[in-house]
Amino acid sequence: MLRRIGVVDTTFSRVNMGSIAEKELKDCGGGFRTIRRTVPGVKDLPVACKKLIEEDSCDIVMALGMPGKEAVDKVCAHEASQGIIQAQLMTNTHIVEVFVHMDEAVDERGLRSLAENRTREHARNTYLLLFKPDMLIKQAGTGQRQGFPDVGPVDEEERSSTVH
Repeated sequence: MLRRIGVVDTTFSRVNMGSIAEKELKDCGGGFRTIRRTVPGVKDLPVACKKLIEEDSCDIVMALGMPGKEAVDKVCAHEASQGIIQAQLMTNTHIVEVFVHMDEAVDERGLRSLAENRTREHARNTYLLLFKPDMLIKQAGTGQRQGFPDVGPVDEEERSSTVH
């Protein structure tokens, strides 16, 4: 049976994260069809994700957004994230939230690189959640960081010397 992966991105983002996600998903393998939607901003993502699940029968969805650096943007991102969580609970379906905050990078080149890397890594996670969840189990506790270098697991020797 052909599975469906939803991809929702925003026009507010300064990087075409939806196209990056679609390409990376395609590179992961087959057995699915991608259904893409684009909405104006992050606060529009929850309902778009819920509609992809309920109206387009998506088995999993990626929600891609790039909140700005102002305080109001942080609030909007938090509210959008809460809506995405609510949509997951209402539909019993994973929605992989991929937010890249514009103040996470020091310049535009860094912002592009972060957005591309985080989107690619979360696209692979989305594929694994749907098709190969055991592969994620093997990564448990390994300090994976999407978009940045992985930090690795806690060093057992260091941990045992700091625990009292």
